[in-house]
Amino acid sequence: MYERDFMEGTRGTQAVDWEERIDVKRLREERYEKALERLQDTELGSMLLVSDPNIRYVTGLAMTGGSGADHYTLLTENGDVIHWDTADHASNQRFNCPWLDDIRYAAPGLGNVPRASGRDSAREFLTEKMASLVQEAMAEYGVATEPMGIDVGNAGLIDAFESGGVEVRTKECVDLMHDARKIKTADEIECLRMVAAICEAGFQQITESARPGKRESEVWGDAVRELWRHGAMAQGGYVTSGPNTWPKHQANTTDRVIRPGDIVYADFYNIGYLGYRSCYYRTFSMGEPTQAQKDAYETARDNLYDVLERIEPGATTDEIAKGFPDMEGEHADWYDADEHWQMTTNHWAHGLGLQLYEVPLIWRGLSPDHPIEIEEGMTMAVETMEPAERQGVRVEEMVVVRENGVEILSQWPVEEITCIDY
Repeated sequence: MYERDFMEGTRGTQAVDWEERIDVKRLREERYEKALERLQDTELGSMLLVSDPNIRYVTGLAMTGGSGADHYTLLTENGDVIHWDTADHASNQRFNCPWLDDIRYAAPGLGNVPRASGRDSAREFLTEKMASLVQEAMAEYGVATEPMGIDVGNAGLIDAFESGGVEVRTKECVDLMHDARKIKTADEIECLRMVAAICEAGFQQITESARPGKRESEVWGDAVRELWRHGAMAQGGYVTSGPNTWPKHQANTTDRVIRPGDIVYADFYNIGYLGYRSCYYRTFSMGEPTQAQKDAYETARDNLYDVLERIEPGATTDEIAKGFPDMEGEHADWYDADEHWQMTTNHWAHGLGLQLYEVPLIWRGLSPDHPIEIEEGMTMAVETMEPAERQGVRVEEMVVVRENGVEILSQWPVEEITCIDY
């Protein structure tokens, strides 16, 4: 395991002039430069980004997400950035984002607005209008005759561009952005370290809040308040207890009343700090855990650290995945499953960044036949689980790949279940 230097680690969440913290200007510039360098290495003259994380990666804009193409960004091979957004957002961005000098009003060609219009003619108008706005900018910036990448494979939008004479390439653009984002900068790593620290404040709140007689939803509410207090954006996560811990409850947090002897676990996923997403499990017990619960936790923890010890630059995901349980260890008979691909989300490692799932993915369901190589600077979450009588335990670490192994960004004690003495 990588040992970090004494002063390396999270500092405060606020801006100060007396020490170097996360440098947001550098964060924006280095991401933009990485994307531009990769664009310039292709035959593309520009690329249109519709995916929210890709837009944020290039522009630094905090996208609201979920509504479709009512915001999109064009990056040209010459380094020009043209951004389209809704009326309110665009007007605010013009005032608040001086590093962007060409912000325009968007025609939402995909997503909620055309879906809600109720007429095919309206949808066609919006898609064609979106394409024409982008083509006008391409002509204005001198890239109209060159191929354009796009990071979504929407057939209607691609047709609208191709009808206007634009050669559209989807895979090249998607691959380009995956490549740019997979290795994290120092500031990106520090954002992930910071969100891990904030999650730990949430775990501490759970130890103070969880008691027999309180509902899962109340405990989760207390934890979320703490996350927001520290500057995080809570866009996912849950607390479950007792029989809801095995298998994962489909409704996540419920109104179940916590009881003595319960296992309680918290999954802080999609907790964001400057857009960078966490995925961080910890297990708690209401009172002293039983021997079965201790044994299950030990198995889950050992499986996790077996995988962590295999991760280093140059290692391949097929070899690393062997550290995860086989089908017997997956308790496949309980699930009535026959193959590893059926066991999605139970034992795997997935990349972390501006999205919950980024490159790499280490999983017995895919990695043996589709391996990739691990590189220094990749960040990921590694997670395992194990049933304990009628309940279950889970454990997860957030890590960054260093030259000689992994640095563990998560710091909540992992040796044993956190016991809550009530």
